[in-house]
Amino acid sequence: MSLHTNSPLRFFAVIPCAGFGSRAGTAMPKQYQAIAGLPIVVHTLKAFAGVQRMAKGVLVLAPDDVHMAGVLAAHPQPMFETSRTGGATRAQSVLAGLRELVKQGAHDTDWVLVHDAARCLVTPEQINALIDACQDDAAGGLLAHKLADTLKAEANGRVAQTVDRSDKWLAQTPQMFRIGVLLQALEHAGAAVTDEASAIEAMGLSPLLVPGNAQNFKVTYPEDFALAAAILNSRQ
Repeated sequence: MSLHTNSPLRFFAVIPCAGFGSRAGTAMPKQYQAIAGLPIVVHTLKAFAGVQRMAKGVLVLAPDDVHMAGVLAAHPQPMFETSRTGGATRAQSVLAGLRELVKQGAHDTDWVLVHDAARCLVTPEQINALIDACQDDAAGGLLAHKLADTLKAEANGRVAQTVDRSDKWLAQTPQMFRIGVLLQALEHAGAAVTDEASAIEAMGLSPLLVPGNAQNFKVTYPEDFALAAAILNSRQ
């Protein structure tokens, strides 16, 4: 890896958009479903556009994506470029997005914020809070929400035990790490990891947990759409 230690801090974004989201029950990939008057992904991109420190973002699309061009024509997002290099898993898509950033001149020591396209309730304030907390951290970190509910372990559809929740957090995004370190971590971790922090942890590093917000959930199930719409409409 080349290190540019004298370079000023730069912050990039990678938004994987190659998945379909089959659990959402939508006819199109869920990130393109409209809620509160806009496609889900547009709400996400507008939050990042509201962060002045962001240098550039990459939207990682499926090679056969037929939706994003029309979305961006209707709702231009100059900070973001598209890359039709998405893979079968989130990790593969993020890795492709990181390689695209490097190809375009990002340095190993620049920071990247990876965010779920369908986590459309994130705010510029939350993104800035993550940057403030992590920009001087050796490992990087992620937005997360401390678990409030009682946690159960299951066996054959029944409760096997109650799990101590005192040290449990729900991982959210963005997740923010140095580009070079995250590239190396994902290359070693393989396609099975479900978030970037897991790959970083596998390298022996301990990402910082930055308190997020319960509203920063990922739209996943059919009932999530109405809840997300209600929250977005309440902000207007």
